[in-house]
Amino acid sequence: MYRHDNRIVITLDAGGTNFVFGAMRACEYITEPITYPSNAHDLDLCLDTMVKGFREVIDKLDEKPVAISFAFPGPADYPNGIIGGYLPNFPSFRDGVALGPMLQNEFGIPVFINNDGDLFAYGEALCGALPEINHRLAEAGSAKRFRNLLGYTFGTGFGVGIVVNGRLNRGDNSCVETFCLPHKMKEGIIVEEGVAVRAIKRVYAEASGDYSHNFEPKEICEIADGTREGNQEAARRAFAEFGEVAGNAMAIAAQLIDGIIVIGGGITAAGRWIMPSLMKELRSEIATLGGDSVRRVQMEVFDLDDPVEFEKFAKGNSKRIAVRGTNLTVEYDDMKRIGVTLSKMGASKAISAGAYSFALSKIDEEEDKND
Repeated sequence: MYRHDNRIVITLDAGGTNFVFGAMRACEYITEPITYPSNAHDLDLCLDTMVKGFREVIDKLDEKPVAISFAFPGPADYPNGIIGGYLPNFPSFRDGVALGPMLQNEFGIPVFINNDGDLFAYGEALCGALPEINHRLAEAGSAKRFRNLLGYTFGTGFGVGIVVNGRLNRGDNSCVETFCLPHKMKEGIIVEEGVAVRAIKRVYAEASGDYSHNFEPKEICEIADGTREGNQEAARRAFAEFGEVAGNAMAIAAQLIDGIIVIGGGITAAGRWIMPSLMKELRSEIATLGGDSVRRVQMEVFDLDDPVEFEKFAKGNSKRIAVRGTNLTVEYDDMKRIGVTLSKMGASKAISAGAYSFALSKIDEEEDKND
């Protein structure tokens, strides 16, 4: 939708350690990133750093940007640009900071702030996975098109974003979350304890008996691959459990949203060890009290990164059925289906593309109201 738009939006990747500033046009970066320590412990220093970084990016441009748009981790009143609450990486913001209004006053252009999971999903829906899948369906001669998307990020935590009919669903409280769903294997425990960096490290320790290991997920993946010394069975188990727990949580949302699932984040580099158990869970069954089995997800679930599965996904099950009382027939595809794919943009770029697209969509909405 905005992949050919010439307007410029300033973006920020706001991490607890570093701020990375940039600018986008047509969902692509147009400046080299500018990085500064976030100074998250000191509110005034943090805000001054933010202003400095944005100003440096703007000074490098040959035309004025139309907005600033970025993701900020943690709870917030995003529509009003107020950051506050429990923010482990930004303790100085806990009492509430009117960040959006401050930046808008400083730079004189609209400022939009959102959750990173939301922007990841929005970026993939407008500039990444969704248009690409629909393009591939068209090339395959399929009439099927998708408008809904669930975006998940695998990393320090378990993030989610939802796009319905091309619009980002931020909820009424800016509080669309997945981390607090129940853990499939641990009663009374949140799912994020099974779908995060710490989960892979913990399960590897438990399965190997090596509780003093210092391996990160990348190294545990290498152990699973057999290219690094370690307990290969424990490494593969860590990723398999990760996939099963994630798949269980995804099945709940997938049945409610009924759209494409796209997954991003650094841990997807181990997708070959995660996806089999994740897909198995999405395709699993659940029983009725009468003993009947039904699918967890009523749609058929395809791995869209597998060429054979994508071919079946695109083909569907089309047939022609008669229209009673006439000589006419109509085409009917009775295969209800969704698909799962790993992000090709990468989470960071997808989040920036989401920030870019969100800003332009809001500006366009405002202009339409004023016409």
